[in-house]
Amino acid sequence: MRERSWAPAGPLDVGLALAAHKRGGGDPAWCRTPDGAVWRTSRTPDGPVTLRVTVAGGQVHGRAWGPGAEWALESLPALVGADDDLSGFTARHPVLVEAMRAHAGVRIGRTGRVMEALVPAVLEQKVVGQEAWRAWRYLLRHFGEPAPGPAPDGMRVAPEPQVWREIPSWHWHRAGAEAVRARTIATAAWHAAKLEAAATSEELDRLLRALPGIGVWTSAEVRQRVFGDPDAVSVGDFHLAKIVGYALTGEKTDDPGMLRLLEPYRGHRHRAAMLITLTGRRPPARGPRMAARDYRSF
Repeated sequence: MRERSWAPAGPLDVGLALAAHKRGGGDPAWCRTPDGAVWRTSRTPDGPVTLRVTVAGGQVHGRAWGPGAEWALESLPALVGADDDLSGFTARHPVLVEAMRAHAGVRIGRTGRVMEALVPAVLEQKVVGQEAWRAWRYLLRHFGEPAPGPAPDGMRVAPEPQVWREIPSWHWHRAGAEAVRARTIATAAWHAAKLEAAATSEELDRLLRALPGIGVWTSAEVRQRVFGDPDAVSVGDFHLAKIVGYALTGEKTDDPGMLRLLEPYRGHRHRAAMLITLTGRRPPARGPRMAARDYRSF
């Protein structure tokens, strides 16, 4: 076990930064325990790791177990958003001014790990969250490895790329992921080394979108987490454009409309959209929610 404590230079909402990596209730790679600690697993360049993060006395405390412990602790400040640069961002709209006041410590963290962000993002393509998270839980429980150290029961580390490539078709079916998403993940796993070596968000975007089954939305969702890209807005999201439009104009809009509204924040469009979602402003619901499908019964 290794430890690290460090005092951020300014306000930092550690819990919110870490929550970006949680994939629904019961995520085997993410857990918050009753003592307030956030536990997270990862597959670092040095191997698997379990990381426990707490905040006390104005300091962020990290404990890590496994071969990747040193790497994870060295990367801890970046993970919780300490390196996030707000220069060039000005909250012009009253809604964003309000959000910045209410969430002064919000920062975008970065993991530096592509596959652990890419697989769940692909699983979330064009489906409701519950359906994707169910598949993520199944796949990690069956193909991930036990979390190192004294992790909470059931925590797992996402498998290596070779394992993602070799998962049998019937297990994808049992997970509830149809063949298209399964192929997309397996194909990406063949190119994992090149993806993980991408030096910038722009390079990763180019590499991701050259792969079949990965478009603008998936690339943005990955780059937000891997590089903490403040401009990687999730174009194509089922809800985001409506939320942004309603918050800024009182009317729902589409993706082109959202991009027009966010243009004054170019360079920080994801940050602006994220702050808007934190206000809780939502257009009134006028229809039933989309139900989760279950490919396991097909």
